[in-house]
Amino acid sequence: MPNPMPTHHPEKLNELEATAICGNDISSSCLYVSALAISYAGQYAWLALLIVGIVLFLFRKIYGEVVGALPLNGGAYNVLLNTTSKRNAALAACLTILSYMATAVLSANEAMQYLHTLWHGLPIIGATMGLLGLFLLLTILGMSESAIVAVIIFITHLTSLTLLVGVAGWYLATHDLHTLVLNFQVPVKGGSILNALFFGFSAAMLGISGFESSANFVEEQARGVFQKTLRNMWVVVTVFNPLIAFLAVAVLPLAAVGQHTETLLSYLGTVTGGPWLGTLISVNAVAVLSGAVLTSFVGVSGLMKRMTLDRILPQFFLKENGRGSNYFILLAFFLLCISVLLITNGQLGPLAGVYTISFLSVMAFFALGNFLLKGKRPNLPRPVVAGIVTVTLALAGVLLALFGNVKIHPEYLIVFLEYFLPALAIVSIMLNRIAILRLLLLAAEWLVQHLPRVARLARLKIQRHLRELARQEFVFFTKGDNVANLNKVMTYVVENEFTNRLKIVTLLQPGEKYPEELLNDIKVLDRAYEQIEVDVVTMEGHFGPDLIEELSKRWNIPKNFMFIGSPGDRFPYQISELGGVRLII
Repeated sequence: MPNPMPTHHPEKLNELEATAICGNDISSSCLYVSALAISYAGQYAWLALLIVGIVLFLFRKIYGEVVGALPLNGGAYNVLLNTTSKRNAALAACLTILSYMATAVLSANEAMQYLHTLWHGLPIIGATMGLLGLFLLLTILGMSESAIVAVIIFITHLTSLTLLVGVAGWYLATHDLHTLVLNFQVPVKGGSILNALFFGFSAAMLGISGFESSANFVEEQARGVFQKTLRNMWVVVTVFNPLIAFLAVAVLPLAAVGQHTETLLSYLGTVTGGPWLGTLISVNAVAVLSGAVLTSFVGVSGLMKRMTLDRILPQFFLKENGRGSNYFILLAFFLLCISVLLITNGQLGPLAGVYTISFLSVMAFFALGNFLLKGKRPNLPRPVVAGIVTVTLALAGVLLALFGNVKIHPEYLIVFLEYFLPALAIVSIMLNRIAILRLLLLAAEWLVQHLPRVARLARLKIQRHLRELARQEFVFFTKGDNVANLNKVMTYVVENEFTNRLKIVTLLQPGEKYPEELLNDIKVLDRAYEQIEVDVVTMEGHFGPDLIEELSKRWNIPKNFMFIGSPGDRFPYQISELGGVRLII
């Protein structure tokens, strides 16, 4: 398995803590996905949700294999970064950011919808903006996910759902099945059961959003916990979502379900158990959905910081306040959330549509990343292996759901593209800014004859910026004479980075001699890659976090611009914020 280097990391999250953090995210969908499924599949919504559970079961192995082989934070971004190019990884990152944005807005809006059932004078749009602003303030002040709080919310949420299912089941047992019979006599939505299941399945895929969240903090989980979080999340949504949908169809007329789409569970509780149960469900919903908003702020902050360190986003995003929060990232995310809230006017349908399109795209990229991992990284040990048929069926299910969502509401695709395309444009500009700066330099040369003073000033600034980009050095630690790894390093730097300076470091044991074969290989590669300036360094020392810290300060090189040579077929590593190093071999 990938070997974690010695680290000063605090105690790892256990199964309950890790499940609670990601479980609050995915289980919050239980509060609205049943209503969505019923609106498209009618009386067969529970069956559509069961099919969703089958697809999620396939993704358990896909995530298990990928994250088991590459146990690093970052989700789909990390997978594609380690199997394809930085540009492809940036595409997945943009989709993930959009998914986080839709999560925050949808969860905040749903929380206020449930609160509105308790306080009818509450202005929902204004309250949603206020809740988003509250979590912006809290995260800027340094508040983050608390495992203890997450556990309390998660257990309370599961208890409330279990109570609702129990009360609704008892209500059904003590009353006749007249409503259930009538609902199954209603004409099937879409004209046929197959159409109802297709569209219901497409909409119900929203119910597994959050499944990817465990992969975003796998480094903080204890050994063996990640697989258990996948299992636990699958059990929660596969049991509760179909069961709640069936009970709603059995107890409530379909017309009544359509009138209470945003607050179906509290309405179901009020009908089956009385006002006390409806109030309990509403209070629980506000807490759980608010927790999902916090998860979105924390998650997007970590992802965008990683992208900024990889120089995919502007460097001013790295600015921190006294509490260590990247306030520019959080503020930008808050403004994006407010804008999508105002554009959609807080309507569940458009929000869920944007959310589902972005989330399903991320899931599809993860399945594609699994295929790439099998082909490009076959030597990486993995605790779980997903068969080709499993990955193919899972990818087909996600793509089918993606097509269904676009077919149901093509206008939602427009809202999605309104945010995705600008984000992709910004990332593309950042990744191609060397070429853009060179074009601007040519334009400045042309201006010399017309505006000589302006042209000279522009040329000086552009040249200075180009020098700053090229001045950054990359460090590669190699274990010995492995020309294949060295060639991959050269190729990676040429294809993905702006710098043309590479420092190759070999660590020697006391009394060990420098390998002459390595120097010969480096000379050959230096001639092959004329655009790269290679500096060879040998030193005595032991590789580990302390050495990385020392050299990054001595050479003024950010730690994420260093790579580790390994016996495997690639060389990535990641240093966590606490200095822990993971070496992929």
